[in-house]
Amino acid sequence: MLRKFSGKETKKRGSSLMAWLLVITAFVVIWIASLCKNFHASVSSSRSAFLNDGTQKRNILLVIAHPDDESMFFSPTMNFLTSRGHKLYILCMSIGNADGMGTMRREELYKASTVLKVPLNQVKILDHPDLQDGFGKVWDHKLLAEIIEQEISSHGIDLIITFDSYGVSGHCNHRDVHNGVRGFLHNKAPQGFEAWELVSTNILRKYSGPFDIWLSSMFSKEHSSGMTHCLLNERPRQSFLAMAQHASQWVWFRKLFVTFSSYTYVNTLKRIK
Repeated sequence: MLRKFSGKETKKRGSSLMAWLLVITAFVVIWIASLCKNFHASVSSSRSAFLNDGTQKRNILLVIAHPDDESMFFSPTMNFLTSRGHKLYILCMSIGNADGMGTMRREELYKASTVLKVPLNQVKILDHPDLQDGFGKVWDHKLLAEIIEQEISSHGIDLIITFDSYGVSGHCNHRDVHNGVRGFLHNKAPQGFEAWELVSTNILRKYSGPFDIWLSSMFSKEHSSGMTHCLLNERPRQSFLAMAQHASQWVWFRKLFVTFSSYTYVNTLKRIK
């Protein structure tokens, strides 16, 4: 039997629908505004003081744990550096063989690096028996520091970028890479050597997409001593294309991650003391 709604019930449902429409509209407006702020960075790129003294181009080493780390987490930084003529090297500590797809994943990283404008001769991917991908695999920090030192000597590296102590996702291999870099800085690095870490955010900010541009910008301004820099992704579409090269990992939930992750749109770098 069909139920007839009273005028009061109909009005209540209409009000509820209107409220949801307003929420959705506000969400879309803020999303678009955030993207506009992001794209505006390409026009006013001089706003970031990071490596912007104009005196020299740097030889920079990005140290990551697995193939796809560069596209999922560091693409705003990579786009920023390559677009300004810095020479960027990638050191990936494993082939990502946790699921037996290491050989495929290695080739995918080469493809993604090409999309991100990093020449293949500046990409090094290790398959060391003591540095195998996995949550239960603990990596030797001393070994990592020695590998980093060798890479720095080989290419005249004068600046490192890597994960912070949490490693964005909390993956133990990300955290080990951070500790390996710290070991190098503490025991082997020349005086004044620069190293920067990618700041991990809480889960709400992590999945806020371009909304986090505003929060990251405010965070960076609060630390105006030059120890923290906010880098906006001037080419987010390129980040999507790079991640798509990792075909073995390009499943539905990672597509959602890249769409809604703040790390697609903005990176906050903090100098490692």
